[in-house]
Amino acid sequence: MTDTRLIHRVGAGALEWLWAHRDGFRLEPDVDPEIGFLERFKPIGELALICKVLFREGVAGSRQAHLARQLLDHVWRETLDGGGMLVRGQRVEPFSPVPFEVYLPFKELGYSQPEIERATVLNHRLDSWTRFPVTPTRRLGLSAFQRRFGLPARPPEADLIGTTWLAGTPEPWTVEGHTAYDITHTVFHLTDWGERPDGLPEPVAEYLATWLPVWIDDWLDLERWDLLGELLVVDACLPRPTLDEPAWRAFAAAQQPDGAMPAVRTMPEGDPDTVFDMVYHPTLVAAFASVLATSRALSELAHTAS
Repeated sequence: MTDTRLIHRVGAGALEWLWAHRDGFRLEPDVDPEIGFLERFKPIGELALICKVLFREGVAGSRQAHLARQLLDHVWRETLDGGGMLVRGQRVEPFSPVPFEVYLPFKELGYSQPEIERATVLNHRLDSWTRFPVTPTRRLGLSAFQRRFGLPARPPEADLIGTTWLAGTPEPWTVEGHTAYDITHTVFHLTDWGERPDGLPEPVAEYLATWLPVWIDDWLDLERWDLLGELLVVDACLPRPTLDEPAWRAFAAAQQPDGAMPAVRTMPEGDPDTVFDMVYHPTLVAAFASVLATSRALSELAHTAS
């Protein structure tokens, strides 16, 4: 099993970088809506989701927990204007699920914006919600988010599992980059972001137990750190995680001294905003993988000791 201290250090470093570069979580309020006003909400929603996992697992150090809360307060207050920008985003694109997706983890962490909640309840009654064109995996995630919000899932999650690529357990050698990201997010949604490993149907869990180590080796060889990090999260979501030691050692070695994680091979160079946009996601994934793997490793150690 990988050294728990090594896994923990990856997450601690990632949180330091994210806090130091918190102004990178920015919006572009003056952008033409046709270009995509809501595009810049994605990093904020991902940050909130991963901070929620960090608080839920309870294995982060006090410094990490403090930085995570400061990050959330900063983006809620300074970037989202107390949720006001989510309301604006919903008005710009009334039937987009993005404001709802971003808001939910904040709501679960104690933040509140009544107007976005009213819009959510209204929009989810409409047939347009179920017709909004998204991938099967994202549709599964939206139904899971509805359940967590307290709304009836439309369609129910059980009706959607079989529509995903992963549920079909296709030929494992056909996996490529886009498919792999689809696989990882299917696992995230089925397990509520690692909270319920038993949420994976048994055939899917067995398929992953067999082929995930192969995919991890493949993307390790390619030095695709962003995707490798997500696959390490998937491993930590399994009923019996491996916590692959060579992969974790290489992943930790790829992390920069300041905590940033490159997406592919080495760190990009250039304008700070552009670099942030290229690096924030693999760095968030590093924090996610670290906290979930640390939690699983400590659970394994406790079980062995007993």
